[in-house]
Amino acid sequence: MEDTYLLQCPYDKNHQIRACRFPYHLTKCRKNHPDIANKLATCPFNARHQVPRAEISHHISRCDDKSGIEQDVVNQTRNLGQETLAESTWQCPPCDEVWDKDLWEQTSTPFVWGRANFSGNNSSASNIVTEHKSNLASGMQVPKSLPYVLPWKNSGNTQ
Repeated sequence: MEDTYLLQCPYDKNHQIRACRFPYHLTKCRKNHPDIANKLATCPFNARHQVPRAEISHHISRCDDKSGIEQDVVNQTRNLGQETLAESTWQCPPCDEVWDKDLWEQTSTPFVWGRANFSGNNSSASNIVTEHKSNLASGMQVPKSLPYVLPWKNSGNTQ
């Protein structure tokens, strides 16, 4: 059973780690032993394999996990020739929008929260803000500052 199988930590020979926890342990132990971590290299086929840097080439040539990766590469190259993707004939439609023109033609006043401009017509003289009416229900006011405390919440009592 993999859970009971113990692996020896490459950073501390006294550490015997369950296989299912080994990747997490390696990460933590690598941080605790940077001097040893600098002397070890990680196998490109299995991150659990921590090998002395001088021996990494020898390990890569003989690593058991390499065969699985190589088989995946072979399968992908075989499938690459079989898969033919249909080329898309989609073309971007022409753009008729001129955003700069739309910006200059805008005659409305900027949006302000809780306020509305009720000017009669769109002439330049009447475009000046003359009166603001609140959009809020009667008895409601826009807060003076944010964030604000709601009156029915008692911030002094904590239970």
